[in-house]
Amino acid sequence: MYKTLASFSLFLFFYINGLAQKPISLDTINWNINAKSYVLEPLKGKDAIYLQAGSIALKDASFLNGTIEYDIYMKETRGFPGVYFRTNGSNSEQFYIRPHQSGNPDANQAIGLINGISAWQLYFGPKYSFPYKYPVDEWMHVKIVVDGDKAQVYLDNADKPNLSWKLFHEAKSGGVSFTGGGVSGMHLANIKINSNTHNIKNFNPGERKQIEGAISQWEISDKFEEKLLNETNALRSVIANRKWGDKIVLEEGVAANISRKVQLRNNQPGNTVFAKITITATKDETKLFEFGYSDRVVVILNGQPIYKGNNGFRTRDYRYLGTIGLFDAVYLNLKKGKNTLLMAVSENFGGWLITGRFPNQNSLKVE
Repeated sequence: MYKTLASFSLFLFFYINGLAQKPISLDTINWNINAKSYVLEPLKGKDAIYLQAGSIALKDASFLNGTIEYDIYMKETRGFPGVYFRTNGSNSEQFYIRPHQSGNPDANQAIGLINGISAWQLYFGPKYSFPYKYPVDEWMHVKIVVDGDKAQVYLDNADKPNLSWKLFHEAKSGGVSFTGGGVSGMHLANIKINSNTHNIKNFNPGERKQIEGAISQWEISDKFEEKLLNETNALRSVIANRKWGDKIVLEEGVAANISRKVQLRNNQPGNTVFAKITITATKDETKLFEFGYSDRVVVILNGQPIYKGNNGFRTRDYRYLGTIGLFDAVYLNLKKGKNTLLMAVSENFGGWLITGRFPNQNSLKVE
């Protein structure tokens, strides 16, 4: 009897595992399809879906650990086809491809969607992407392995992972969806999700060069509309009407991510917050302050605006990414005692970010 039961259990395990290895049918029974256009059609020997400017989401998905595999057929045009997994509301893990950057260091991107913002202007470089020359006019296989706080991606059935990275959220089951390639579109086929296999191999995530002396923590206000900054005579009133209490911390030794605490798009007006530090000086003096931000900033010292800048995507030339770094600086005329520095940071997309440091902190205390 026990032998029979054991044999049945073993059969059931392999049967369920076998089902998991089969491609998920590309139809409206299994998927919610939301796209500008889509076509279910065969392409070069595979049953595929052509997806343009949209997404397909697996119905009733609850993915935690496992393997996500699919085949993709792309054009060498601008687009960002990829997969979201462990999606919960406006938070998700993501890996996507930039076919128009084929062969370049930023040919792809591992990223987290944090309160609706994909902060690639912070999470960039070899820690989160790798150069890869994508095949033209043929299918390419993608495999993503997820386990706990780790993930790896394999392209074209590689023996070793092309990229390993630490995930951006605590491990929590969530949805799975695939995004299209923008207006140019792309094809997907052979989508498989297997929760039984999630072996991480040769996990070796990249490292990021930190900014020495960067401000470790900022207090942030509630959000408000950027246009309120235009009336300098009313600025003190704008500051006085803010609510405070949330704090954001330095990530990767580079910058603090405002979207960790504030949701940009939640049907409430506003795209700007104040990020605040208090500087205690032992005497009246002028100090250089280096900083970075995304996308726009107004610097306010002790209630007076002293600087305004724009670091948004393509604001300085058509190739400019707006990534975060210490690319700006201002001389602060500090008074003896406490000084309040406010950075009014406004966001469109790509990362709601702030960072800064005093190259010379002698005679200063930063809170």
